[in-house]
Amino acid sequence: MRKVIAAHLRRRGYAIVEAADAVSAKRQFQSHDVDLVLTDLKMPDSEEDGLEVLRYVVGRAPRGLPSIPVLVLTAHGTADKAIEALSQGAYNLISKPCNMEELLTQVDNAIRQREEAMETFVNPNATTGRFGIIGMTDRMKTLFDTIERVADSPSTVLITGESGTGKELVARAIHGLSGRSHRALVDINCAAIPEQLLESELFGHAKGAFTGAVKAKPGKLELADGGTLFLDEVGELKPALQVKLLRCLQEQQFVRVGGTSTIHVDTRVIACTNRNLLDDVRAGRFREDLYYRLNVVPIRLPPLRDRAQDIPLLVDFFISKYNRKLNKAVAGVDPTLLEALERYPWPGNIRELENVMERMILFSESTILGVRHLPTELLAGLKDVESVRAKGADVGAVEWTREAVESGSSPSLPHHIPLKRLVREKTAKLERDLIVRTLNETGWNVTRTAERLGLSRKGLQLKMKELDIRKSGG
Repeated sequence: MRKVIAAHLRRRGYAIVEAADAVSAKRQFQSHDVDLVLTDLKMPDSEEDGLEVLRYVVGRAPRGLPSIPVLVLTAHGTADKAIEALSQGAYNLISKPCNMEELLTQVDNAIRQREEAMETFVNPNATTGRFGIIGMTDRMKTLFDTIERVADSPSTVLITGESGTGKELVARAIHGLSGRSHRALVDINCAAIPEQLLESELFGHAKGAFTGAVKAKPGKLELADGGTLFLDEVGELKPALQVKLLRCLQEQQFVRVGGTSTIHVDTRVIACTNRNLLDDVRAGRFREDLYYRLNVVPIRLPPLRDRAQDIPLLVDFFISKYNRKLNKAVAGVDPTLLEALERYPWPGNIRELENVMERMILFSESTILGVRHLPTELLAGLKDVESVRAKGADVGAVEWTREAVESGSSPSLPHHIPLKRLVREKTAKLERDLIVRTLNETGWNVTRTAERLGLSRKGLQLKMKELDIRKSGG
């Protein structure tokens, strides 16, 4: 199986180091620069198993950096061990016999996500953000400082903010910088699980606790022992669970549903909510004592409309992300579209912006996005939309060539040329100018030019052929 998987990964373009057991795996890990570990859970004729490999890899992660992802292969009958693997920091589990396409996708995703996180995780001089969070406004810099200061404390953190502002990213950054980063960050969405099941999910249950409980099951609190529990949408907890959670936070112990034994845990709690919990406390919907137990370190995330200066950074990030995901070749956005994106109030915050960017990139047939690519409902919600249209939205914003931007005026529209033809011609000219300029800057190095434009080498070559771009003709 190891030989087959290695062959598939090599065909994918990866350099592979193989090991037959945990001891040789550790030796290989010490002598190679590894980006990902794929390990079987059970190893024959070996005193050490995949869990030992996992613990070794996670334990050697540099402090404050995203750990090297570990994918664990599991077979039927190893459910308890698999749960333990997740609790100790495994990136994901893959069931055997494994689907090779699923395995390759998991490898691709794990490596890409770590690369993206590494780019901005701890570099204080980064120009796009830190800790995998995009943003460089003063409010975001204050947020980064707060994350760094509270990460290594045992204090409970309450992250508040509107939906889509990145609360989970902040929780992951705090955990990743903490001394608990070698153990799991376990999350539970308090709003997504029915009330009758939530208690069991959170605290676990004993065998026979209810119909269908054929064996004991650990809850999220147990799985997060030594690590961090992330309570997403904690404001949705019902009163009975609020009482039990408060007691657990105070005493660091609890009893499973239907159980009798007290379980002690060392778990840090990070909670988040988009509700105003103080209003809920005043209305009697949320316990005051639990609120103050959670709100030891409050972190408030600003809505996107209050940091519109970060939108160009986010746009660039999403273009790069969805070019890869959708195999597209978008190079950027024109000035009028960027102005429109900065004007829009974004009620859904960064999540809404990402959704809009993905949709525009998916349906775009050009390398430069314009206002004509905006979804109709978003265009309708723009403030002062008429002033935006007056600057070129009616012709797809492609009239904003370099000449128009530098002069600060919108060029006139020739009435004798059909609109669709004009849009097509202007878009092609804009694309051609951008590609030729970048080629000249790189000495006509196609690979470097493709990287600068966020294209694949093949995508750039096709675009050069389409636009008849040749070195001899400039």
